[in-house]
Amino acid sequence: MTMPYVLPRTGELGPPIPVTVSPHGVTYTDPVLDTACRDLDGVLWEVREGTPTGPPAYTAELHPARQREAMESLLCAGCRRAADRDEQGVLWLIPRLGAPAGTCWEDVRSAIPPMCAACAELAPRACPVLRDGHITLRVREAELIGVRGTLYPRPDEPGAPDPDALVAYDSPDLAYVVARQAVRELRHVTVVR
Repeated sequence: MTMPYVLPRTGELGPPIPVTVSPHGVTYTDPVLDTACRDLDGVLWEVREGTPTGPPAYTAELHPARQREAMESLLCAGCRRAADRDEQGVLWLIPRLGAPAGTCWEDVRSAIPPMCAACAELAPRACPVLRDGHITLRVREAELIGVRGTLYPRPDEPGAPDPDALVAYDSPDLAYVVARQAVRELRHVTVVR
């Protein structure tokens, strides 16, 4: 794992592309770009412009397109190979982020993709977030439940966009979000360490 697959590089950290909000939802002003940036569910995805050069941006959010690919296909966040799977399930490393010992990890919602065994050994040394504490899980079921992204208010609603909204696939708000991360709910979890 030389460069974690799902991390953006510093050359990819350009400004967001402007959007238009209408009664039908949020769109990119360029219709070709808007069509190209929607998934099969019609969700609009954030675009990262720029050149994938420079060091990995560990303090930035995951690269939207690469994170989505890894989550949808259960690919390793580090190397893009298939995530490790055994009789207990798929291998996941989740940052603790201050969670106390004894935390229940069942039904945790994660935007962090799974990992292969080799990258799971290397990642805690390379990634500052995992170095600060992580939990290793085996997960038997990991349903895609929605997206995390910027949720825009409808044209007749006051207020600013919510930059970190979790929007379920069955929500009427889905038309008003620009997604950055696919989210899975981890079930039938075994804590490895």
